[in-house]
Amino acid sequence: MRVLFTICARAGSKGVKNKNIRCMKGIPLSYYTLAAIELYKRKHPGVTVSVAVNTDSRELQEQIQSQDAVRDILFVPRKESLAGDETAKVDVIRDCMEQCGGKTAYDAVVDLDVTSPMRRVKDIEAAIQALIDDENADLVFSAVAGRRNPYFNMVEERNGYFRKVCAAAYTARQQAPRTYELNASIYVYRPAFLAGRIEKSILDYNGTIAIMPDYLVLDIDSEEDFRQMEFMMDYFGKQDSELAEVMAQAGRIQAAGRYAADR
Repeated sequence: MRVLFTICARAGSKGVKNKNIRCMKGIPLSYYTLAAIELYKRKHPGVTVSVAVNTDSRELQEQIQSQDAVRDILFVPRKESLAGDETAKVDVIRDCMEQCGGKTAYDAVVDLDVTSPMRRVKDIEAAIQALIDDENADLVFSAVAGRRNPYFNMVEERNGYFRKVCAAAYTARQQAPRTYELNASIYVYRPAFLAGRIEKSILDYNGTIAIMPDYLVLDIDSEEDFRQMEFMMDYFGKQDSELAEVMAQAGRIQAAGRYAADR
């Protein structure tokens, strides 16, 4: 098994200023992702793991280069043509793969989002296994069970009034189709799919999901998200031993590295 992990993060952010280089609990966000990759490598010595960081952020590159937990990281400069606000992330991930050997070099490409630091190794394992188990799947994305349902209790405005997003006559939540929320944490791509022409949203192709606990729903898109995630990390880091394992490894990366979080 040959796996390419990609970490794609631009400089700056409109929603949360410089969110990709922020620290959570005194630790750079990227270290939580690096910690999960390092723990995955330790648990799967038979898997050939490569790591590519695609960024135009000098400070993010410095953060990552200052630690030794994941060696031989490939830094792929973000092309100007792929640095716009409306650039599809899948195009950036494809560029990473192409610059790191192409589609024949890997059996899976796993993208981990810097701003979704609450993930366990078993979540990564489950997502990769889901791609292996379904030979017709183009990609796998992590998700949590939906707390709201567009067939029952989610509404949108139509002509000045609010109605269900999906027209339906269900009178009880249990009757409605089961739905899921993407939590932007893990995406696993089949390299041949990633190398092809992707002209629609990736959600319009043959995707399957790897379900994570609903308390891992958050990714950081606002200052409120950041504060909530820090609170949840404090709480669930004491309740979930596998999340605590990743947090502890991130702390070891911080302690052993040369990056000063408070500079």
